[in-house]
Amino acid sequence: MNQVVQALVNALNLGGLYALYALGVALVFGILRLVNFAHSSLIMAGGYTLVFTAGLPLVLRLLLTVAVCVGLAVVLELVAFRGVRGAAPETMLVTSFAVSVLLASLAETVFGALPRATDLGPVFRESWTFGAIYLPKINVVTVVVVAALIGGLGLFLTHTPAGLRMRAAAEDFGTARLLGVAANRVISLAFALSGVLAAAAAVLLLGANGSVTPSFGFNAVLFGLIAAVVGGLSSLRGAVLGGFVLGATGQLLQEVLPVGLAPFRDAIVFAGVFLLLVVRPQGLVRSGQGVRV
Repeated sequence: MNQVVQALVNALNLGGLYALYALGVALVFGILRLVNFAHSSLIMAGGYTLVFTAGLPLVLRLLLTVAVCVGLAVVLELVAFRGVRGAAPETMLVTSFAVSVLLASLAETVFGALPRATDLGPVFRESWTFGAIYLPKINVVTVVVVAALIGGLGLFLTHTPAGLRMRAAAEDFGTARLLGVAANRVISLAFALSGVLAAAAAVLLLGANGSVTPSFGFNAVLFGLIAAVVGGLSSLRGAVLGGFVLGATGQLLQEVLPVGLAPFRDAIVFAGVFLLLVVRPQGLVRSGQGVRV
């Protein structure tokens, strides 16, 4: 019984992280139909910000991390993506991947390839023990932060004029522009919100791993993209659901697979994703369901 509870705790934590990554990907895709691999660069920038502000109070470090990630997201939209906005989806995809590789190479040139470590405080390294159940405090922080971001984003999209404009743009961007929705503002806002999600991902990832490298964030975006596709790439609710399904599946396999097969856990998960998409190409949530953006 303790093993089951422990697995559920770990699955909730991992699913929450995947949901956070998936939201950052789905938010921009909903409006631009852009699979933004450069989201990994935002997470990396947030990680290095935390490293180089190690002497400051934690609250200030967090605020600076959000500011850097949001600022970089808006700049990337303006410099890298605005010019190819009307291009074919594959052109925008290649552009986002090129931006990600460019910024990773730049970070390696400036900061070096070796990991840079920092400490975010005792809450990220201490844990509680309830009998045989081990509960790291960072797991609780992760679940609370992810729940707050999902809830806050949902309220923003459904109860504010800017959120309603974003939903309209996601539903039919051309018609929304004809009705007076300012395209540049809506898209910049979507990138800014993805920057907030990237900052949260950077904090949680660095808190768990303790160090950052130029490739920091790439695996997060990869799993976020897979989770978003599993749930339904055009639905934020689907992205969240896909994140928790992917996290729970990975954790379950970690518990039940024999020792010899454990290294192939991710390959088995990806095979399951492939089979799911063959049967249900639209993902778990259809684009007409839930809150789109």
